[in-house]
Formats: sequence, C-alpha cells, structure tokens
Amino acid sequence: MKTIRSPIVSVLGHVDHGKTTLLDRIRGTAIAKSEPGAITQHISASYVSAGVIQNLCSGLMERLSVAITVPGLLFIDSPGHEAFTTLRKRGGSIADIAILVVDINKGFQPQTDESLNFLTQFKTPFVVAATKIDSLLGWAPKKDSCFIDTAGEQGKRVQDELEEKIYRIAGEFSMREFEAERYDRVSDFRKYVSIVPVSSKTGEGIADLLVVLCGVCQRFLSPKLSAGDTVGKGTILEVKDVRGLGMTIDVILYDGGAHVGDTLVIGGKEPLTAKIKALLEPAALEDMRIATFRNVASVSAAAGVKIAAPGLEKAVAGMPVRILHRADKKQTGLAVKDIQSEIGEVEFESQKDGVILRADTLGSLEALIKSLSPMVPIRKAQVGNINKSDVVEAHTLSKPIIFAFGMRPSEETLMFAKSCHVTVFHSDVIYRLLEEHAKWEEERKAATYENILLKTPRPARMKVLQGFVFRQKKPAIFGVEILAGTIKPGYRLAKGREVVGTIREIQSASQSVKEAKPGDKVAISVPEVTIGKDVAENDELHTYLSPQDIAMLKKVEQKLRDDERQLLAEMEASF
Repeated sequence: MKTIRSPIVSVLGHVDHGKTTLLDRIRGTAIAKSEPGAITQHISASYVSAGVIQNLCSGLMERLSVAITVPGLLFIDSPGHEAFTTLRKRGGSIADIAILVVDINKGFQPQTDESLNFLTQFKTPFVVAATKIDSLLGWAPKKDSCFIDTAGEQGKRVQDELEEKIYRIAGEFSMREFEAERYDRVSDFRKYVSIVPVSSKTGEGIADLLVVLCGVCQRFLSPKLSAGDTVGKGTILEVKDVRGLGMTIDVILYDGGAHVGDTLVIGGKEPLTAKIKALLEPAALEDMRIATFRNVASVSAAAGVKIAAPGLEKAVAGMPVRILHRADKKQTGLAVKDIQSEIGEVEFESQKDGVILRADTLGSLEALIKSLSPMVPIRKAQVGNINKSDVVEAHTLSKPIIFAFGMRPSEETLMFAKSCHVTVFHSDVIYRLLEEHAKWEEERKAATYENILLKTPRPARMKVLQGFVFRQKKPAIFGVEILAGTIKPGYRLAKGREVVGTIREIQSASQSVKEAKPGDKVAISVPEVTIGKDVAENDELHTYLSPQDIAMLKKVEQKLRDDERQLLAEMEASF
C-alpha cells in the first residue's frame, strides 16, 4: 500500500546569502512553537512535522485556504549545492523541492546562477527565499510574524524599497527566462516562481515560506510523494567510522523503509551487500556532529538515518542504496543489477577525443557532466580521485585536460600531470571550474593566434620608389614605400599573379629592421629579382599568399589591422 511521505527540501544559494541561518531559524522557530520532541533532528536532515507547521502557520493557512496534508518537511541540513548534487537518484535529485536563497540586497551572485543551473538540470521545482529583509533601512521588525502582516506595518519608504528590490530580483529571473513574483501575488504557481521575503534574524516570513513549500508540494508533487512499503531507496551522504560500531553510512532515505536485519545493497565498482545490524538516529535537537544516538528498529521515508553493517569500508558518498526486507538470492541479484545500471547512466568511458572528468560523488559527477557537455566533448566520466593512468590518457588527447570536482588531487599526481603537460582543474564549485577552463581556452587561443601570426605571411602592398635602386641584381636592393599591410624578411613578393622573389633583408636608415608597415620607406634585398627585367621603378608589388595562408589568416582576422583585413579580402576574392 502506498503512503504519502514527507517532501525532501534542499537549500541552495550563494555562499553568504544566509542558507545556514535560514535553516537554523526554521528549526528554532519550529522548536519554539512545538511541544518537546515534535521536531526530530535526523542525520544530516531536520524534520519539521505537519503539526508543528500547523501550530506555527494556522492563521496564514486559513487566510490562504491551505490545509497541510503531507506528514511534514524533511530539510537537508548540509546547506549549499554540495548536498544537492551529492544526493541524487535515477532521473534527478532526491530533493522534491528546493529553496533558492537570495540576499534581497545583493540579488544574483555567481553561485546563485550555479544553483539555478543545478535546479534546472535536475528539473527540481523551487521557491525563492529573499533573505535579510530586516536589513532594509528603517525596517521595523515584528518577531516571527507573517510577511504579509509585517510588510503592511512598514513605512511607505521601506515598502517602496522592498518593492524595488523584489522587482529587481524578479527582473534577474526574467533575464534567465524565468517568471518570478512575490508569492502572495502569484496566480499560477506552475508558471511563476514564488518569491518569499524572509528574515532569518527575526523570523519574519518563515511561516509564509513553510506554507508555500507545503502548498506547492501538495498541489503539484503528490504523485512523487507516494512512498513504497517494499524496497527502501536512498543515497549515501557520508561514510564515517564510529567508535563501537565501526564503519557506518549516513543515508537519506527517499522511498520505502529500513529495518534492522534487512539486506543492504550499495552500488559501486564492487557492489556491497550486508545485513543491517543497527539503525541510529541522534537525540532530538542535537547537532549531528556531537549527537547522542539512539537505536531504532525501523525507519520510513523520508528520513535521514545512520546505518551500521559489516563491510562498509569501501562505501562511497553519493552512491545509491537499496534496502530489501525479505531478500533472497534472486532479489539481491536484481537489486545489484538495478543499482549498477543507475550508476552506469552517469559513469562512462569512450574512445572518442575529449576531456576526462572526475568527481567525489555520483551526483556531483552528473552535475559536472551536465554543465560541461554543451561546451566540450567528454571522453570519460568517473567517481573517484584522479590517478596517474588518467594523466597518461589525457596526455594523448587533443585537449589534455582533467576536471576534478569536489576533491583535491594529490600533490604527486598534480606534479606528474604538470610533467606530462596535462592541465588539471580542481574545485568544489563548478562555476570556478568553468571560469578556469574559459581562461585556459582564451590563453590557448591567444597562443595559437600568436603562432599563426608568427608563421603566416601577412598581406601587404608596396610601390617601388623611383631613383632608389641601389643594386640591380644578386641580390637586387631597392627602395619601396609600404602602401598597406606588413612586410617581414622571408615573405615572398609577387607582381600580379607571378612570384618574383623572397625578401631577404629590410633596412631603414642603414639599419636592419624586422618589419615595415604603411607609410614606411625602406630598402629591401631580393636575391631572385633583376631590376629592369622582373621589377621596374614605380611598379606595385604585394606579398604572395597561398590559399592555405589566406585560410590561416582568416582564423585570426580580428587580430589584423583594418588595412590588412581589406587586403586579405581582396586577395581572397582574386582566387
């Protein structure tokens, strides 16, 4: 029988826009409004029950005609995109809905865009929390009140500033092809992104945020919230060694349930199977890093739980988990096959030319693939740190690049990569990887352009000066005025379509020079030319460019001067 589970809520946003403070306020406000034990602190998650939300938001729910039908909301505690990208399932993130935190004063920042990109990639609906409304000049706080009430009590100047800043955030969404509006003005929650102004410091707007989250989940996500009662499904958030228990895994369970004695199946290069010997939850309201844990016999989705079982040393964060209640050999085999196919949808190897990707978790790898695939071809994508074989492989590719997301390669590996002329980009923020790659591409392009300009003759037109023939032949030395373009020693000269010789040397004021440009009057020596036979005074000469030369110069056309571009176009048209 299917039951409705609690929606899983993830929190994303720029580093200093108040994600952690917002989560702390949600917990603190809920605790203050509940009886002891009504809110449970799960492993890496905080659960706010429907009863707590009802007590906190009853007046607002009546006003908005919203009734709470979900059991509660499970907030993933690890704030930021790290938790969001780590916690994945087949087809997307385990988060049913997300809060995108935006500082009302600062608007969009680089990680805001990155978070929005993740939400789009994983097709996760979201609500915007416009934080720090209490920092607006002249704001009169009303602790823990609904935004609708507190906004109406502000002075006109404050209300005007609030409107202007919300309008600016809505405009930033519009630039990114999203329609956004303050939540109490949204008529169609499918079409518009809801902006909920909040203060994590005063608690204003927290009730509004919880009601909007519940309302959106209940109205649009009900089919996704049907929890199975057979196979438990989850994702590993962290692997920890706990005294007295040995190696344990912190799991976010997003479907089904788990019981002590169930069969645990974990994906990876070598799938693990083991019997669950303990399920643990921290005591209510304690920080999970210093929590006192209590044993439980079972747990149901959606929840965070610590699992103890033998053989977890090789478990990896981000890997999918299956929990079988009455497993036989056939069921276990099917679970292993299912879980490995889920991993295979993300990890891959190919023989095509491209870059190599590495990430700390399967979800992080998926996010990295989705961010990079529109920009560069990908040869290989795998979970785990870079090794020397990756470097050797990258060395053979046209773009010797390795991306590492969420981890730092060893110094030995980095030194080996440097010796092999392989560039390694590593960061725990994807947009930084993209920025570094873009910079590398620009530098590589600039070096390529410089190489082309160095090795390819440029277009030039010149006139042989009358009365300035210094030597008739072997080599002919004569004066020219550069009319357009650039000449250098080694350039071939042509008269019409006929090549007459190659410039051996250029002199100005009896000194050798490396080049001559428009307006310069210089003497050139050309060994193959005989003045009076091949070239005469007042003749016009030009540098000879082959079709290949023209094609190469077209690649760097923006680096040429206007006169050179015009000559290049004329020469191209003459072929």
